[in-house]
Amino acid sequence: MNFNELEIIEPILKALKEKNYSAPTPIQEKAIPLVIEGKDVLGVAQTGTGKTAAFSIPIIQHIYGRIKNEKSHTKLRALIVTPTRELAIQIDDNIKEYSKHTKIYHTVIFGGVKQGKQVSELRRGIDILVATPGRLLDLMQQGFISLKDIEMFVLDEADRMLDMGFINDIRKLLKVLPRDRQSLFFSATMPPNIVALSQDILINPRRVEVTPASSTADTIQQAIYFTNKDTKKDLLVHILKDETIKQVLVFTKTKHGADKVVKHLKNKFIKSAAIHGDKAQNQRQKALTAFKSGEIRVLVATDIASRGIDINKLQHMINYDIPNEPETYVHRIGRTGRAGEEGMAISISEPEDNTFVRDIEKLIKQKIDIIEDNPYPQTEKPMTEKEKKEWNKEKQRRKQEFFANRKKPGGSQNRPKKSGSPLKGGNKTAGGNRKSNKGRRN
Repeated sequence: MNFNELEIIEPILKALKEKNYSAPTPIQEKAIPLVIEGKDVLGVAQTGTGKTAAFSIPIIQHIYGRIKNEKSHTKLRALIVTPTRELAIQIDDNIKEYSKHTKIYHTVIFGGVKQGKQVSELRRGIDILVATPGRLLDLMQQGFISLKDIEMFVLDEADRMLDMGFINDIRKLLKVLPRDRQSLFFSATMPPNIVALSQDILINPRRVEVTPASSTADTIQQAIYFTNKDTKKDLLVHILKDETIKQVLVFTKTKHGADKVVKHLKNKFIKSAAIHGDKAQNQRQKALTAFKSGEIRVLVATDIASRGIDINKLQHMINYDIPNEPETYVHRIGRTGRAGEEGMAISISEPEDNTFVRDIEKLIKQKIDIIEDNPYPQTEKPMTEKEKKEWNKEKQRRKQEFFANRKKPGGSQNRPKKSGSPLKGGNKTAGGNRKSNKGRRN
């Protein structure tokens, strides 16, 4: 099947052709006709399946039919809500590409930057709004956004939305959205709380499921190194000696861990940057842009970015820390092997992670290939329950000692703040980022 068979209008087909898109992905093939028909859709699809186009193409088509004879854009007709800034920007960029031959106006709003630029875009009038929940509710309360004319509503990455604690924000939105609307609900997993939320949003939905959330793409080769905790960083450097790894996305459990990995890599003259929740928006965008352009080789991220980074033809990713939830593993490695491309997912397991590896293999129903050519093999055994308790006590003691020292005279809390603090950097971006946002209204 090709896009011409999905009853897509010519302006969108022209844009897809210019992007060399000919055949729809399975989720697009199944969802686009249903959305065009006006049905509510419940989509179950993991990352990398093309679901952004599955909902944005029919939204553009619907709005194009509504406004093509209108001279002004005074009604916000479509709202897309997604959990992270990176994912919101990605969706808006895709809408920009697909709608380039229409007169549709769109913009994206998210927190972490000043609201002035975003408010200016809203005041000019838009048809499609992509938003993160916090900034959306904030601007609604200030009177800059009204949802009374919404005809199409999309909740994307619903399971991630709940994981990040946005359930109350979503409930608030549902109270003010028009009842007479078309709703689209997408999630990579469908636990009971997600099913319950979908029932509150959708009316007689058509379910579209292309790949179970417990599976990984066939195009992704998976391998694992078993090592010790204190040799992980050296093993990572060893892996990166492979010159075929041109670019790699590395995942850590914590923000502090991501920064430590970047510091170590830089000391080994490996160009890298970290992206996580403590970074200001301009810092995150700068790192992501540098990675996409090839300016840096390694991007180290926490799970906040696991579904918000979309890099064409990314071939390698590394789990520096094994996630304790097997579903997270599936989402992480879904950053590579996208849209039929080949990918390589490498994991590094310290003794305490071995149990998590077995849980992952049980979920994905396959064994992960073990790399035997390992200069830093695992020689230690996992801690016993008694040792874990003792270690946790020791960590807590060190943490208390650290903060106690900070409060003493001459501690870090009493030092003058640097002028280049993340907060100031974030505020500066809002004014300095106008050029990159130029053209949101197409």
